[in-house]
Amino acid sequence: MTSNNDSVRFWNRKAASYAEQPIRDTEAYEKKLAITREYLNPQSSVLEFGCGTGSTALLHAPHVKQILALDSSEKMIEIAGAKAEKEGVSNVDFMTATLTDLQRPPASFDVILGLNVLHLLDDREEAIRRCFELLAPGGIFISSTACIARLGFLIKMLLPIGARLKLIPKVQIFTRETLEADIERAGFQILRSTVFNKNGMITFIVARK
Repeated sequence: MTSNNDSVRFWNRKAASYAEQPIRDTEAYEKKLAITREYLNPQSSVLEFGCGTGSTALLHAPHVKQILALDSSEKMIEIAGAKAEKEGVSNVDFMTATLTDLQRPPASFDVILGLNVLHLLDDREEAIRRCFELLAPGGIFISSTACIARLGFLIKMLLPIGARLKLIPKVQIFTRETLEADIERAGFQILRSTVFNKNGMITFIVARK
């Protein structure tokens, strides 16, 4: 689960424009924030991987003790750090790193967030296993993932072409059921699995170690 150089270059190139993009489905985003906060408290130590430009981490910051937010793109992390400084948020640390890079002992975190990232990883199963290892007993893993296996054949055929042309990031194709099985195989108990968007593509899962 080391960082992919093509992926890093893609997100470094897109970081500035990505930071300016509005949230596509604000209603779903607000629901995800609210559900996540059911599992946060003022003593929570939180890890977010694939944090992008840090918007979600900064929104959760008032509800927890501390957040360590990782992204493999240094440009994304630069933007996230600037946001934190501008907003005066002191309990979020942004780091250019992957889960593999992170040198923390087992059971270091109470909650781990992997939002809009598992489908972009070459080895999501390794990432899920690493989350299990890093969580304290009873800890919570929350993910929001594009499960696109049921999209039309033409779209799925065009995705790798777009990735080769560096127009889009590389996207892994799997079903919601496959993702749920991956999470349970790692040792997690799934507490809730929800699809918010109309096409059923984005799966939001809360799981307990």
